[in-house]
Amino acid sequence: MLHAEVQGAGPRTVLVHGFSQTRRSWGRAATDLARRFEVVRVDAPGHGGSSRIAADVAEGARLCLRLALDCPTLVRSLVLVSGTAGIEDADERRRRRAADDRLAAELEQVGLDEFLRRWLASPLFASLGPAEANLDARRENTVAGLAASLRAAGTGAQEPLWDRLRQLTMPVLVVAGERDPAFRDRAAAMADAIGGNAELALVPNAGHALHLERPDDFVAAVAPFLDRYRPTTPGS
Repeated sequence: MLHAEVQGAGPRTVLVHGFSQTRRSWGRAATDLARRFEVVRVDAPGHGGSSRIAADVAEGARLCLRLALDCPTLVRSLVLVSGTAGIEDADERRRRRAADDRLAAELEQVGLDEFLRRWLASPLFASLGPAEANLDARRENTVAGLAASLRAAGTGAQEPLWDRLRQLTMPVLVVAGERDPAFRDRAAAMADAIGGNAELALVPNAGHALHLERPDDFVAAVAPFLDRYRPTTPGS
């Protein structure tokens, strides 16, 4: 069972973080959402308190997307943050899997602290300041857990799901940072592929880790969407 923490009361909202983060990485965004919802923050497989749990599903938006496709009755509404539906080209997917394997080997060689320093120094997180990166939360991870996650649940290991996106029938909000061009474009493509039940929200002046960089703007984009699709029956 995945490690989780619960705060707040009301309709349940489950928050699933991305690679190298933990349940604590939601920070102020989780606290703000907990004023309106019962917020369940989980440690994804290979992370934090779930470090010893190995799983061949991807983390964050990809894990939630797969859950919504495979078990739609469990998902009333879906928010995908800085996510992707996978790599369609088989050759590109193999190259990404090889890159993830090399990254896992590098992690095992240099250790957790040095790996996190290098990871957060990548262009993807150029707009993420040291305080927002929340290294203390990331240091709850283990070398073995993150390496296993890279090998079994990286984008290269993920089955591409683009051709299944039309199967999503629940309301979907696809969120990306305005200053994250690659994932901004993927978010737009995903919303278009899902269809009329999907909305696109771009968080202004935010990069890839938008919930850490601009927590107020992130909550402003997500909370009204969740409010619109609150359960109308008590206890549901």
